[in-house]
Amino acid sequence: YSNFIDVLRVYVRGGTGGMGYPNLGGEGGRGGDVWFVARERTTLKSIREKYPQKRFVAGTGANSSVKALKGEKGKDCEVHVPLGISVLDDDGKQIGELNAAGERFLAARGGLGGSLATNFLPCKGQRRTVHLDLKLIADVGLVGFPNAGKSSLLSKISHAKPEIANYAFTTIQPELGKIMYVDYKQISVADLPGLIEGAHANKGMGHKFLKHVERTKQLLLVVDISGFQLSIKTQFRTAFETILLLTKELELYKEELVTKPALLAINKMDLPCAKDNLDELTTQLENPQDFLHLVEEEIIPANTLEFRQVIPISTYTGEGIEELKTCIRKSIDEQADQVNEEYRKKKLLLLQTSK
Repeated sequence: YSNFIDVLRVYVRGGTGGMGYPNLGGEGGRGGDVWFVARERTTLKSIREKYPQKRFVAGTGANSSVKALKGEKGKDCEVHVPLGISVLDDDGKQIGELNAAGERFLAARGGLGGSLATNFLPCKGQRRTVHLDLKLIADVGLVGFPNAGKSSLLSKISHAKPEIANYAFTTIQPELGKIMYVDYKQISVADLPGLIEGAHANKGMGHKFLKHVERTKQLLLVVDISGFQLSIKTQFRTAFETILLLTKELELYKEELVTKPALLAINKMDLPCAKDNLDELTTQLENPQDFLHLVEEEIIPANTLEFRQVIPISTYTGEGIEELKTCIRKSIDEQADQVNEEYRKKKLLLLQTSK
């Protein structure tokens, strides 16, 4: 997990103010501020490599003098951070958020310069330790248990080259790819580390995975049609039970996650008996309530996910991959139209009320 960093602890300190000039009532310059500025193509890893001390200190304000009774402000310190950053204090409380390029957050304010009010003595700048918590921003987040074929799917639909192997935890860090369409439309897809039962309670990679789902616009559940078993010590789960479990883990971590638009990709359709298993799963998904009495109560979510589309695929043979890409594009476009329509109605309502 060392190549990808999604949490960084840094020390920030605003600059000290400049000295006042008692004889002439001069005022020292205010200390500089420390700002976090969201920039594209920036990573927390690059910040750690460039600033190994992880200390950011702004400049000191200029002293007041006969030539300049009002001292100049100290130099600000700007730290470029990636998009999708939450700024947390040492108690874990969120104090800021940066989601779009150019957004700024004041991390540490500079101290006041010396003046009559401070007996011409300068004030020290604000100092504190903060945590930069990254949550990936992607159009689509791939959600599934280990070995469901998420990495293989990402390599098929995008130019990403994730590690692919026949063991459970191939993906141990988030992987980003872009689907390129013939009209140059691009849709970003995040392949996130595989969930296990109990991920909501931080088992396995738990919160390291689930926090990245928060900022994806849509979910794409990837399920093995033949079912899932993490090891010989754990229980075998059918494809239907797998979907219920994934929904339950998302729901227990954060209830709003199951309200996101979702697609379902049924993978490994090249396997024997896949067609029969798919027919059975389709029946179960049409009326899930009729089959819940057959599964354990603890894996049943309060709300079942509503899938916009269910697409059978095989990352091995390529079956259904183009159809899946089309469905992703359609779903993203529909969501964008819906958001635009809601924004338009909101603006119209504001205009009507103002009149």
